[in-house]
Amino acid sequence: MVNLGVLVSGSGSNLQAIIDNIEAGRVDARIQVVISNVPGVYALERAKKHGLLHRVILHKGLNREEYDQKVVEALKARDVELVVLAGFMRIITPVLLRAFPMRVMNIHPALLPAFPGTHVWQTQIDYGVKFAGCTVHFVDEGTDTGPIIIQAVVPVYDEDTADTLNARILKQEHKIYSQAIQMYAEGRLEVQGRRVLAKGVPRAVDSFLINPPPTFLGG
Repeated sequence: MVNLGVLVSGSGSNLQAIIDNIEAGRVDARIQVVISNVPGVYALERAKKHGLLHRVILHKGLNREEYDQKVVEALKARDVELVVLAGFMRIITPVLLRAFPMRVMNIHPALLPAFPGTHVWQTQIDYGVKFAGCTVHFVDEGTDTGPIIIQAVVPVYDEDTADTLNARILKQEHKIYSQAIQMYAEGRLEVQGRRVLAKGVPRAVDSFLINPPPTFLGG
């Protein structure tokens, strides 16, 4: 059983997916605290509905390091082992990362290392990629540069908008974030440089996707 601290800034759909998977027995974890930097967001209401400890730590009047120190104190007070960023819209500083080395996870709506940063759905469409997806990674001091834990791939269609692509990716986010947490809880993740090795996980032998789908060669 791994103790989680979840940091949020918005609606908390990934938080809800994690809660649902914990309650269904699919993830061996306990959410010790949900922390938001924004008051009144729906993620806090989700936490309240499930009887989870939740609090707001405002950043007004604090620099980033001072803010992260307050977050660290709140997390350690609840014996948090793994920090999960679920739509937390702040840049993480070394204060938090050094308190939880390779124990801060984030999810990004693209196949890193391609398309880091924010609002990347339209960027991917404009670039003309045939596949998009999402990435769970450990957080380091760069922007979306930490070691990759797990990725999911979705097709990009000619008629896609940022909203439709976002919706397709989000469905996969809700699956793989919980899977990453469960692998961590089971002690399956080993970081070797830039690589995260998933020990004892079955291989998808000869698994592949093609988009647009083949119309010849037996397709």
